[in-house]
Amino acid sequence: MSQDGIEAIVELSRAAQARYETNGSQIRYDRAAQAVAWAIMEPTRNRTLAELAVATTGLGNVPDKIIKNHRKTLGLMSDIKDSVTFGVISDDPATGITEIARAKGVVGAIVPSTNPAATPANNIINALKCGNSIVVAPSPKGVASCETLIGYIHDEFAKIGEDPDLVQMVPAPGSKEKTQALMENCDMIVATGSQNNVHRAQTAGTPAVAVGAGNVTVIVDETANLAQAAEKIRASKCFDNATSCSSENAVVVVDAVYDAFVAAMAEAGGALVDDEANVVAKLWPGGHLNRSVIAQDADKMIAALDLDVPEWTDYIAVPTSGIGPDHPLSGEKLSRVLALYRASDFDTAVQITRDIQLYQGAGHSVGLHSVNPDRPMVLANAVPTSRVIVNQAHTFATGGSFTNGMPFSLSMGCGTWGGNSVNENVNYRHFMQSTKIIREIPSREPSLDDIFADYWTAAGQ
Repeated sequence: MSQDGIEAIVELSRAAQARYETNGSQIRYDRAAQAVAWAIMEPTRNRTLAELAVATTGLGNVPDKIIKNHRKTLGLMSDIKDSVTFGVISDDPATGITEIARAKGVVGAIVPSTNPAATPANNIINALKCGNSIVVAPSPKGVASCETLIGYIHDEFAKIGEDPDLVQMVPAPGSKEKTQALMENCDMIVATGSQNNVHRAQTAGTPAVAVGAGNVTVIVDETANLAQAAEKIRASKCFDNATSCSSENAVVVVDAVYDAFVAAMAEAGGALVDDEANVVAKLWPGGHLNRSVIAQDADKMIAALDLDVPEWTDYIAVPTSGIGPDHPLSGEKLSRVLALYRASDFDTAVQITRDIQLYQGAGHSVGLHSVNPDRPMVLANAVPTSRVIVNQAHTFATGGSFTNGMPFSLSMGCGTWGGNSVNENVNYRHFMQSTKIIREIPSREPSLDDIFADYWTAAGQ
């Protein structure tokens, strides 16, 4: 398909969006979002999408994909259930300002192969909730999942009389040229996935909400409950075979509890493999991540790395001390491989964490297992990060959880540290803008004394 073909799809989407907004209501927007949510959450379709995702991308595993499709969508729907996205958002007599919700228009969503159903569904729900239409550009491996998902969505739309043109996708086969044309012709880009895609989104000339790279580092200090920390790290690291950008890539353990933590880690399925050179050689043959290891089940990962580890092994932890481009274990591994660092004390652990983040993953998130109430604040002020996850399974906590207050999302903004314009979890608010009506109110002009009295006291006039 030529650029003209993509332009035609965008124009079809634009016309549908105009009708949707002109004839919109909160009920309509909510019903469309519910239709999309049920399209992916209905158990039979959810399983079909999960199986198709694993079969076509070779990434992750079916049971965890099913959980992710369900949990992420249910959490998002809970987050937005009572959110006002149509009509008057606020009306403040004190300021004389009335704010009215407005759509952004046609959303172009660039989505990754790691979550080829959950991420598109998340973006589509947010877009429709706020009165937009959306065109999805899946990665080449994610095309089949996206096509199937959109087919399910259109089936649900038929039940409620909604316009199928509101949700479309770039036709297969995918290409950089088609994606570029979409980004240049839509009204807003939301980009999740490779940093190449993110860079292209942020330089396409269209307003973009894009996210940075993950490379999660977690500290285990001398006050931590080691058994709980080890089990949470295992659950998080192994979920969907470490496809998540929020999966732990490094754990920094304070020396006083290092041996005890290694023992707790073994109890929880983490095998220590003290052979960095061999793991690196087999994980990065020719300098590129080994596709036989990326996002694979434990047995396939172990076989591809030719490891002699116990049968109970769910993931491996490789002791290392190096950080930077000459030490690839310090970066993102997209596999059940964890880098293990030893720190003399908590301050050193913070410095190691900072160095890792400055090498890769700045702005995304770090974690801490500790009962010391002051240490999360120390970490938050020392490391270039948007999120400090405390005593939680990182993958489940970062993108929203029913046991914390983060918005449910599959796209984590990383702020200026990660080259992004946002550092929140991407949520419905990023898909909405507003118009303000401003009325005159009685003057509130302050006196000079109101503003400068304390300054004059300190510095003189």
